[in-house]
Amino acid sequence: MASKKAYLQDKLPNFARLLNLESVKKAQILTVMSAFAQLEELIAEIETAQPQTEEAIEQFRMRFLGSNNVIKPLMGEIRNVPNEQKKDFGQLINKAKTAAEEKFAALAEVLAVAAEKSQLGNLDLSAPGEPVDLGSRHPVALTMNRIVKIFERIGFVVAEEREIEDDWHNFTAMNTPEDHPARDMQDTYYLKDTTKYVLRSQTSSVQARVMTTQKPPIRIIAPGRVYRNETVSARSHCQFHQVEGLYIDKGVSFADMKQTLYYFAREMYGPDTKIRLRPSFFPFTEPSAEMDVSCFICHGEGCRICKHSGWVEILGCGMVDPQVLINCGIDPEVYSGYAFGMGIERQAMMRYTITDIRLMFENDTRFLKQFASVI
Repeated sequence: MASKKAYLQDKLPNFARLLNLESVKKAQILTVMSAFAQLEELIAEIETAQPQTEEAIEQFRMRFLGSNNVIKPLMGEIRNVPNEQKKDFGQLINKAKTAAEEKFAALAEVLAVAAEKSQLGNLDLSAPGEPVDLGSRHPVALTMNRIVKIFERIGFVVAEEREIEDDWHNFTAMNTPEDHPARDMQDTYYLKDTTKYVLRSQTSSVQARVMTTQKPPIRIIAPGRVYRNETVSARSHCQFHQVEGLYIDKGVSFADMKQTLYYFAREMYGPDTKIRLRPSFFPFTEPSAEMDVSCFICHGEGCRICKHSGWVEILGCGMVDPQVLINCGIDPEVYSGYAFGMGIERQAMMRYTITDIRLMFENDTRFLKQFASVI
C-alpha cells in the first residue's frame, strides 16, 4: 500500500486527497490506481518496443491495436474513476492508443522500405524486359495532321473554337437564316430547353468568329469535330471531323482558290493528281463548286472507290458570299475571299481504303492496330 500511495503522490497528486475522503471506498481507489499504473506501463512498453521482423510487428499490432488489445479492458475502468480524475484517465488512454498507432505506422513504413530494397536487390538487370504494347495514332488524327501541315506550309494558321455554338455564328452569319432550306441539310443537335445554342454542324462557325474579331488579311484553317442529326450508316455518322479554310484579302480571286486547292491535292494524294471543279451550291459562297480528284487507287481507270468514274469528290469550295462579309463587318467592296471545307473521315477512308465510317468511332483495337506503322 505504501508503494502505490507513493506512486500516486508522484504521478497523480490528486489521489492523495481522495484517499482521505470517506465517500470513496479504498478498494475502488486501489483499482483505479492499478489501472493508471498499467496504462503508464503500457505506454512505456509501446515507446521502447523495437520489433524487427514482420511477424514481431504483427504481434505488436495485435497486442496494442487488435480487436482484443490490452488497452480495451482498461477503458472500462473509467466508470470507477472519480469525477475529479476522469479527464486525466481519458487522456492517458488516448495517449496509449495514439502512441501505439504512431509506433505501428512507423514500423510498417520501415518494413515496407526494407522490402522494397530487398526486391530491388534481387532484380536481375540483365534479364530481358517484358514487351510493352505501343499505341498508334487514330486514322482521323493522322489525316487531320497531314492536312494541317500542308496548309501551314503556305501560310495558313490553325484556328480553333467552341463546339457548343450559338445559332448566329453557326447559321445566320453564314447566310443561313431560320427560314433557309439549307438548314435541313445541316440539322444538328440543340441544347435542352433552348434553340439558341447548338452543337456546331460545321467549323464555319470558327470562320464567323474570326471574321468578327480580326481584320483582313485573314488566312486560317479550322479543324475540329462537328455534329449532324443523321442516321448512322457505313457512309455517314452523327459526329465527324472537318477542316475548313478561309482566305480574305484585297484582290483574292477564284483562280487563287483553284491553285491553292490544286497544290493541296498534289501534296495530299501525289504529284500526278488531277482536279476538277463542278458547279454546286452553298449558302455562304458564290460561286460555289465541288472539287474532285483523280482516283489515286485506279488512276482514272475506274474502280469501286470512285464508282468507276475515275474521280473522287473530296471537298466543297467557293468565293465567300458578299452577304457573309457584311454580316461579319467586312466591306465586300474592298475585300474578297474564298473558303473551302472537307470531311476528315472521308479523306481517311479514301487514303487508307476504309469501307465503313463506323469503325472510326468503335475503339476496336483490332482496327486501330492496323495504323501502328503509319506513325
